[in-house]
Amino acid sequence: MAIPKMSDFDLKGKRILIREDFNVPLNKNGEITSDLRIRAAIPTIKQALKAGGKVMLMSHLGRPNEGVFDETFSLAPVAHALSKQLKMDVPLIHNWINGFDMGDAQVVLLENVRFHHGETDNNVELAKKMAHLCDIFVMDAFATSHRMESSTYGIIERAKIACAGPLLLSEIAALDKVLEKPAHPVVAIVGGSKVSTKLALLNSLVKKVDALIIGGGIANTFLAAEGYTVGKSLYEPDLIDEAERLAIEVKERGAEIPLPVDVVVAERLSEEAESYVRLVSQIDDNEKIFDMGPDTIKNFLPLIKKAKTILWNGPIGAFEIDAFAEGTEKIANAIAESKAFKVAGGGDTLAAIEKYRIANKIDYISTGGGAFLSLLEGKKLPVIQALEARIAKNEKVA
Repeated sequence: MAIPKMSDFDLKGKRILIREDFNVPLNKNGEITSDLRIRAAIPTIKQALKAGGKVMLMSHLGRPNEGVFDETFSLAPVAHALSKQLKMDVPLIHNWINGFDMGDAQVVLLENVRFHHGETDNNVELAKKMAHLCDIFVMDAFATSHRMESSTYGIIERAKIACAGPLLLSEIAALDKVLEKPAHPVVAIVGGSKVSTKLALLNSLVKKVDALIIGGGIANTFLAAEGYTVGKSLYEPDLIDEAERLAIEVKERGAEIPLPVDVVVAERLSEEAESYVRLVSQIDDNEKIFDMGPDTIKNFLPLIKKAKTILWNGPIGAFEIDAFAEGTEKIANAIAESKAFKVAGGGDTLAAIEKYRIANKIDYISTGGGAFLSLLEGKKLPVIQALEARIAKNEKVA
C-alpha cells in the first residue's frame, strides 16, 4: 500500500504531533506493569528528535468519562517512564488543546486525549484543534488504527501534512509478510474463550494456514462438534455447526486443525483446585478444561518446529495459574526456538511472552489488539485508508 511516511518530510524546526499508543496496564498503585508499548515507540521519537523536530506525543489511556479529568487515567506515569527511556525531561501538558509554547529539540506528552469531549466520536471541531497544533501529524499507533476517532482519523483528514510513523509501518509490513506473502508451512496458534469472538479470524485463517492450533474455549467447542462431552467447560453449543464447517473447509484444502487428545481439568479455576489429566473421551460431567494435556502438546510441537511462518494470538490454557500453564509455556518456548518468521499479538499473548521472557525471540510483537485482529480478519483499517488518501494532499502542501 502507498502511504506517506514520516521519513519523507523535513522535520527540522517543525512541530511534530505523534499519535502513539500508551494505553499501558497499571496496577492499583498507578504503576506501569508492562512498558512494552512505550519502548516500542522510542525509535520513532528519537528519529523525530534527531531530525530536529519539536515533538508532541498524544495518546489515550483507559476509558475515562469524556470531557472530565480523572487522575486515575492520567498519563503522568507514562511521562515518567518516557523521561527515563529518553534520558531527558518529558513534561506532561494538561491544558494543550488550544495551543502552548515549547522549545526546540523538546519532547512533551499531552494529557489523555479522552479527557476531551468528542474524541471517540471523531468530533470534527476537536480534530481541527488537534490539527492546528502541528506542522506535521504522524500516526504511529497501529493499535488504534481500526478506530475512527478525532486523534486517529479526524486529524489525518485535517492536518497540514499527515503521515505514518516507523512503528505503524513496521506493524503493517510484518503482518503483510504473514498474511500476503508467507513462507509455507504456515502455522497459526489461536487461543481464546469463545469461537464467536474469533469467528472472523478463524474464517480468514482456514483459507491460508497449513495448520491451525486452537486452545481455550475455542478448542472446547470444536471438541463438542466432534461429539465429545466437555463437562462444565466453557463452550458455545450454538456454534458447533460453525466449528464443523471450519473443520471441513480446512480439510478440503489439505490443511488441518489438530484437536486435543488429552486435557488438564479441574472443578474450578483456582490455585487451590486439584487438577487431573484426562483423555478427551473421559471428562467427567463436573469437570472443566483449563489446559492441553501432555500428549496433545507432544502432537503440537512438531507442527511448530517445521513451520516457516508462525502467527500466535492467544494462550491455549489458563496460564496465569501454574497448574494450567504447561501447555502455553511449552507452546511459547517452541515458538521461540522455531526458525520460522514469527508474529505474535493480542493482550493475553503479550502477557505470556513477558511471563516466559521470550520477547527477544519473536520476530515481531504487535502492539495492537483490535487492529491486529481486524487486519488478520481481512478487514480494511480506516486509519490506513485515510493515510492512503493523504498522498496527493500532502504533495500539494509540501
